[in-house]
Amino acid sequence: MIELGVNIDHVATIRQARRTYEPEPAWAAVEAHIGGADGITVHLREDRRHIQDADVEKLRTLTQIKLNLEMAATDEMVAIACRLKPEMAMLVPEGRHEVTTEGGLDIVAQEEKLKQAVDRLADAGIISSVFIDADLRQVEAAARIGARVCEIHTGPYAHAFHTQGRDAESPAVVAELDKIRLAGDAIRDLGMRFNAGHALNYFNVQPVARLPGIRELHIGHSIVCRAVFVGLREAVREMKRLMREAAALPPQLP
Repeated sequence: MIELGVNIDHVATIRQARRTYEPEPAWAAVEAHIGGADGITVHLREDRRHIQDADVEKLRTLTQIKLNLEMAATDEMVAIACRLKPEMAMLVPEGRHEVTTEGGLDIVAQEEKLKQAVDRLADAGIISSVFIDADLRQVEAAARIGARVCEIHTGPYAHAFHTQGRDAESPAVVAELDKIRLAGDAIRDLGMRFNAGHALNYFNVQPVARLPGIRELHIGHSIVCRAVFVGLREAVREMKRLMREAAALPPQLP
């Protein structure tokens, strides 16, 4: 059954805008849990622009559902993950100039370094995930380094969906969705778990949730935005309902 991991980074973004103590990300995790989230995701960036070390410590102690720690494949971040032992650690590209993560991890260009990070995480009993573009070369490289999970970057699909007037049947949208589907097929054929995320929202999520074999979606910004008006618990509940409705339909095939 498809699962929802809720990214609460931008609750911390609001807090850091005032450099104060509220809103509290741990409270957001509780509300997301009550709303039906299957996991909580946070990205501990090297520049600490939103989530702080203390937040991850607190979430590791308090979170009763899966904790997914997004992070760069640096010695510092791998050491933090190995100490705190989240259920999953997702390796992502990271640049201080970017507003949010733009594009997937280039595993092909840095296989040895990433394999070392995955091996260290595995030795600590942590499932390793990699955030990659819908590129078969990257999927194959992910299998070579020992990743257990591939999360496909859905940003290009979401961009096409928006620019094409939210028409899920437009050729540009269908083409991007097909790339995700083909990558998902390859991921599963290689024995890894197929997840997806980035820029998914209440309008574009269902075609992705309907793809064959997809296990988990990670969604944050749109849920936090909706929560401003309806509360986080309800925002999570609405997203989970849309995902479950779509996943119950026959798989979206070419």
